[in-house]
Amino acid sequence: MLAGIGLVVFAVACFAVLDTATKVAVTAVPVLMGIWFRYAFQAVATTAVLLPRHGASLLRTAHPRYQVLRGALLLSSSLFAFLSLRHMPMAEFTAIVLVTPLAITFMAATVLKEQVSPLRWSLVAGGFVGTMVILRPGGEAFSWAMFFPLGLVASNAWFQVLTSKLAQTENPLTLHFYTGWVGTLIASVALPPFWQALPSWHWWALLCLMGAMGTVGHFMLILAYQRAPASTLTPYLYAQIGFAMLGGWLVFGHMPDLASLVGIGLIALCGAAGAWLTVRERRVPIEPAES
Repeated sequence: MLAGIGLVVFAVACFAVLDTATKVAVTAVPVLMGIWFRYAFQAVATTAVLLPRHGASLLRTAHPRYQVLRGALLLSSSLFAFLSLRHMPMAEFTAIVLVTPLAITFMAATVLKEQVSPLRWSLVAGGFVGTMVILRPGGEAFSWAMFFPLGLVASNAWFQVLTSKLAQTENPLTLHFYTGWVGTLIASVALPPFWQALPSWHWWALLCLMGAMGTVGHFMLILAYQRAPASTLTPYLYAQIGFAMLGGWLVFGHMPDLASLVGIGLIALCGAAGAWLTVRERRVPIEPAES
């Protein structure tokens, strides 16, 4: 179990490095070009590692249309993430994205018509208050760009719901394989008008780092969930906020102000509890925030 916890913490550290590198990259690299490279790296690496070991069984899926929809949802989440990181500090962005389990609760009650306990509603309310404290509508720091992470939360919530359905019949490695390739193929279609030469090799190295961190992070998650129950591991996903805060301070010199720290803490508390309850009920892992 300790090995699983260690692997989850390592995975979210990888995702925090990915987000930090993304925030640097979007200053010079077109958003779609960065997204394409991130998915292409993951798709090629996943294929090279998994296909020789699992053969044709890796490609078998009972729901190809849902695989495509799932990949498209994650790609849209990545687009919102790249746009968010262009305008928002790391820690605040990560905290808002991690309200996804609470958004899933809201969807379960309003869209899927599931029964939701008063405790869950109180957690949703707490996460909403924390988000508003960070965004502060009407304040000087608020801008239209603040809607990008909310779009990410919506698309990622649908992605998580679909994942929970597919996980009942599909191999997790197959899900991972199709996610990478669907994202790569869709991004490839839209890429040509946005492709441009980069000013130096440093930017290519940064794109490689993004691809590597996304790929390694996902593999660490798979290994972690093979070693410990999802209900045990899920609260540790919120360590990503701490890594994001560290990355924001080391690379950009940013530390959240007191109000943002209060909002981040409230989201972490309510989100971790909500995610734990979701996993206990649905018995499938919640995937962490990453671009």
